[in-house]
Amino acid sequence: MSKRDYYEVLGVSKGVDDKELKKAYRRIAMKCHPDRNPGDVEAEEQFKEASEAYEILSDSQKRAAYDQYGHAGLEGGGGGGYGGGSGNFSDIFGDVFGDIFGGGGGGRRGGPARGSDLRYTLELGLEEAVKGTSVKIKVPTLVSCKPCDGSGAKPGTKPKTCTTCGGVGQVRMQQGFFQVQQTCPTCRGKGKEIGEPCSNCHGQGRVEETKTLSVKVPPGVDTGDRIRLSGEGEAGTDGGPTGDLYVQVSVKEHEFFQRDGKNLYCEVPISIFDACLGGELEVPTLDGRVKLKVPAETQTGKLFRLRGKGVTPVRGGTAGDLLCRVVLETPISLSSKQKELLKELKDSMTGDKHSPKQSSWFAGMKNFFGDMKL
Repeated sequence: MSKRDYYEVLGVSKGVDDKELKKAYRRIAMKCHPDRNPGDVEAEEQFKEASEAYEILSDSQKRAAYDQYGHAGLEGGGGGGYGGGSGNFSDIFGDVFGDIFGGGGGGRRGGPARGSDLRYTLELGLEEAVKGTSVKIKVPTLVSCKPCDGSGAKPGTKPKTCTTCGGVGQVRMQQGFFQVQQTCPTCRGKGKEIGEPCSNCHGQGRVEETKTLSVKVPPGVDTGDRIRLSGEGEAGTDGGPTGDLYVQVSVKEHEFFQRDGKNLYCEVPISIFDACLGGELEVPTLDGRVKLKVPAETQTGKLFRLRGKGVTPVRGGTAGDLLCRVVLETPISLSSKQKELLKELKDSMTGDKHSPKQSSWFAGMKNFFGDMKL
């Protein structure tokens, strides 16, 4: 199968300059590199084809031969094949593949590194979440070793520059045409060697410790809210900054109330007598008990709103409301006398005016089954 024109492979014109040529190759290499497309044979072939094209066109002598004679001008010249050496291609290895693998070629990978952030789930009661509180928590973390001041070296000694990587933290391995940049096996990317490790941290520079911290919970927090404690995460390495601790709030279920944003909901049982005749009920709020007036002929499920008895949001604003849903409670354990009285009451309530919803419902049912007759 004949080879495609190298300029066509890279998508450039014949007179392209070195800068645009490199940009074109970078674009294809980053898109089609095998590490970004595992198992994609087509992408791998495109990557090989582009690499071969760039190897030739980035070399002025090979490019001149190719421009004059095409692929025939490269035969026997030790170039033009995927895997033939090219100084220009090797020079941009770090530039192109540093972008693919997340770092610049030749750049230092070791050195100070920020410590990891930590997360702690804090369970609160509804009252604590609504009114705010201060709590103490215990958090296991990594802290800087005090005897060696985080260096990992025995007190009185210092780490030395790694002799394998020269302090870079990375080494380059030649694999045929490619140079592969890897973490230095001697210093493990730190760029330094520790001759005599600290006996307290065993050369790690950090030790495990459980810290006791005080957390101030602002009023109005809800499940999912986070409180950040800056600098209370894991200690950094080689003098890097400490991470942060994120305290995640989780509000436990309440015996009486359900929360929806800044509003609270609760169910209030009501007797058939209070529902019929009206009355005054005592209902709970987070600030204590209050009186709720219930009008006569109240139906089960009716909502009563107590304004301002909800939650003031953590980010400010007006307080929400408490919505009380009354639920009719049917009397149980009735005596014979009570049953007789209820029967008398039932017999006295004739007509539709006492139960309008029930009457209309039965009328609708009659019409429904009447329409179903064949």
